[in-house]
Amino acid sequence: VQLQASGGGLVQAGGSLRLSCAASGRTFSSSGMGWFRQAPEKEREFVSGITWNGDTYYIDSVKGRFTISRDNPKNTVYLQMNSLKPEDTAVYYCAGRGRYRSVTSWDEPDYWGQGTLVTVSS
Repeated sequence: VQLQASGGGLVQAGGSLRLSCAASGRTFSSSGMGWFRQAPEKEREFVSGITWNGDTYYIDSVKGRFTISRDNPKNTVYLQMNSLKPEDTAVYYCAGRGRYRSVTSWDEPDYWGQGTLVTVSS
């Protein structure tokens, strides 16, 4: 499976962006998907995940502001980011795990997309 992320950009604090991650291959519908981010000079951080059957989960710092979703016919996962803060500035990566497994903060994903840069100005 190959993943292609897009949708990053520059936005003012309080603004919104929607990231997209398009997947190739036939296993998307049975894959857990998720988003990670890495801010400058910081370690990579898990942000949000969605199971193969649509259950969602988030880190505390983005709950209520970010929404993850998936469109299986389009082989795409989204991350809607609202009320953005400067501390959300990072390179965002999508990731997936096959065979009905979930993306988590502790398990290495099976596949990664390239990053898309999100910059939030104050």
